[in-house]
Amino acid sequence: MSAADASARRPPSQPQPRPQPEPQRQARAVRLGPRSVAALALVSATGAAGFGWPLFAGTGSQVSAHAQDAPWLFAGLLVLLVAVVAATISESGLGPKAVAMLGVLAATGAALRPIGAGTAGIEPMFFLMVLSGRVLGPGFGYVLGSVTMFASALLTGGVGPWMPFQMLAMGWFTMGAGLLPGPDRLRGRGELLMLAGYGFLAAFAYGTVMNLAGWPFMDALASNIAFDPHAAVPANLARFLAYCLATSLGWDLGRAVVTVVLTLTIGPTLLKALRRATRRAAFESPVTFDPG
Repeated sequence: MSAADASARRPPSQPQPRPQPEPQRQARAVRLGPRSVAALALVSATGAAGFGWPLFAGTGSQVSAHAQDAPWLFAGLLVLLVAVVAATISESGLGPKAVAMLGVLAATGAALRPIGAGTAGIEPMFFLMVLSGRVLGPGFGYVLGSVTMFASALLTGGVGPWMPFQMLAMGWFTMGAGLLPGPDRLRGRGELLMLAGYGFLAAFAYGTVMNLAGWPFMDALASNIAFDPHAAVPANLARFLAYCLATSLGWDLGRAVVTVVLTLTIGPTLLKALRRATRRAAFESPVTFDPG
C-alpha cells in the first residue's frame, strides 16, 4: 500500500479549538446585607414620615408648630446615615478605597451644584448621582446622595431647615438608580436610555418631594392651592398638584432635560471610568497588609 493510499484512509484531523478570551470582570456594586437593608428601610421610613405627616396628622394638629423641627430630623438623619455606612462596611468589607471614592464623588457633585445655581433647573450634579448609583449600588448610592447634598449646602451656603429634606430626597434619587435592573448584563445604548429615562422621571419626583416639604407651611389664606389642615387628603392632594404645576414645573423640566442630555452625551465615558475605578478598587476584596 502506497503512502498516498495510507494518507487517504486516515481520518481527517479535527481542528483544535481556539482558546477563548477570559470574560472581562464586571464592576460589582456594593452589596446589601440584612442589616444594610434594615438601616435603609428605617431611614427611608423616617424620611417618608418627615415629608408626609401633615397630610395624615388630622384636623386638630398644629402644623405650624412643627415648622422648626428640621434640626431634630437632621440629627436623626445623621445617626441613621452612620448606621447605613456601618452596616454596609461590616457586611460588604468596604475599606478605605470605598470611603475615598465616596469622598471624591461627593466633592465632585458638590462642586457641580453651584453651576447654574439651580437657575431654570440647570443642575448637572443630578446626572452624576444617577450614574454613580447605577455603578455602585443602592446602599452606597443613598449615602453618596445624602453626603453630596450636605457638602454642597455647606459650599453654597444653602444651610437651612430644608437641608435634611434635600439630603433625604437626593439619597432616594441616587438609591433608585442602583435599584434599576440589569446591573451586570445591560450595557450600551439600552442602558443609557434606561438611565436617561430614570433621570427624567426622578428629576420630577425630586422636585415634587421637595415641594411637599415646604408646602404645608404656607398660609392657608394666601391661596387656594395652599395646604388646608381641615380638608380631606384627596382635596389636599389636588391642592398640592396645583401648587406643583404653578410653582416648580419649569425648574423640574429644566432639571430633567439637563439630566437626560448629560447622561446621553457624557454618560458612556463616565460609566466606563466608574466601572474601571470600581474594578481596580476591588471593594469586596479584603485588605491585606504584608508583614514589615
